[in-house]
Amino acid sequence: MRFAGYAALFGKRDAGRDTIRPGAFVRTLAERQEPLPLFWQHRPEQRIGWIESAREDARGLRVVATIDNPQGGAAAALTRGAVTGLSFGYRARAFDRSQAGRDLIEVDVFEVSLVTHPMQPGARVHLLTRP
Repeated sequence: MRFAGYAALFGKRDAGRDTIRPGAFVRTLAERQEPLPLFWQHRPEQRIGWIESAREDARGLRVVATIDNPQGGAAAALTRGAVTGLSFGYRARAFDRSQAGRDLIEVDVFEVSLVTHPMQPGARVHLLTRP
């Protein structure tokens, strides 16, 4: 099972008061040697697939992912629309801090997760395909 969506959106403050600037992912994506893992709810012991591609566009960090077990619970939850949120695990390399929160200038991405409640409500799966 494959899907596409946005793991992050530019210029929108999330529930943790972070705002991601365009260009924040350029370095980490260029340096990445192996595919990013796709986790269930940020749990590394529950890898459910792999990110086939990740790239910045005008809207944010767009990913295309494959779920390893199309008959499994994660695929079923996604198909039913019960879980459509996307999120990413990261470390901030560079940011500006203000009373409103942080503006993330550069981040290292470690994983992308399919989640029930993303920190950024608009970070969602937008296209679902089956083989």
